[in-house]
Amino acid sequence: QVQLVESGGGLVQAGGSLRLSCAASGSIFNINTMGWYRQAPGKQRELVAAISGGITIYADSVKGRFTISRDNAKNTVYLQMNSLKPEDTAVYYCNRFPAPYEYWGQGTQVTVSS
Repeated sequence: QVQLVESGGGLVQAGGSLRLSCAASGSIFNINTMGWYRQAPGKQRELVAAISGGITIYADSVKGRFTISRDNAKNTVYLQMNSLKPEDTAVYYCNRFPAPYEYWGQGTQVTVSS
């Protein structure tokens, strides 16, 4: 059974930092490339970053500010977000990449105030 539990969101001022965590069930975590996605109000869900082994990819809008990493021993993937901007405000989710599972976790809300 797929389980994805995101945490670490919150309210932060522009320029601040947050670290998101995603605990995934082992059956998917050890096999798949994992990604962080986000969905802002009124917008489609978009990929923010993904990681597979030592390879990482980032959306242009977050390059140089966000860092994705994973701890295989803990079945956890992280997203370190620095220099946050108001346009980063969204609900953040983790899931498989590039083909997300139909199941999505509850996500974690990130709100950046100007």
